[in-house]
Amino acid sequence: MTDTNDWFAPESTTFGDRLAGAREAAGLTQAELARRLGVKTKTMRAWEEDLAEPRANRLQMLAGLLNVSLGWLLSGVGEGVPGPTEEVDLTPDLKDILTEMRSLRAEMARNADRLARLEKRLRKSLETPL
Repeated sequence: MTDTNDWFAPESTTFGDRLAGAREAAGLTQAELARRLGVKTKTMRAWEEDLAEPRANRLQMLAGLLNVSLGWLLSGVGEGVPGPTEEVDLTPDLKDILTEMRSLRAEMARNADRLARLEKRLRKSLETPL
C-alpha cells in the first residue's frame, strides 16, 4: 500500500509525472520550458504523457532548469520536488480510491517490467538456432 502523501514515490509515478510536477513547481508552462530547451511544445507534452523520452543532453538540461537531480527525474530517487503543500480534505472513500489507483499503477509498472523481461527471453530464444 502506497502512502497517499508520498506524491512522487518511485513506485507510483512515471518520468512524465515527475517532469510535469517539477515544471509546475518551477512555475513554468509546457511552452515556456519547451522554448528554454529548444524543443517543440508538442515534444514536451509527449514527454509529460510518457509517449516519448528526451535524449541524454535534454535530460541534463531539464534537471538543471527544474532544479532537481537527474536521478530523481529518471527514477524518483534523489533530490526532487515535494508534493502539493495544500491540504485537501478527502473523504475516506476518495482516499481509498486514490490508494487503490496508486497501487494499481505500481502493479502495472511491475507487470510492464515482467513483460519486458519475457520479451527479451523470447527474442533471445528466437535468435538461437534449434
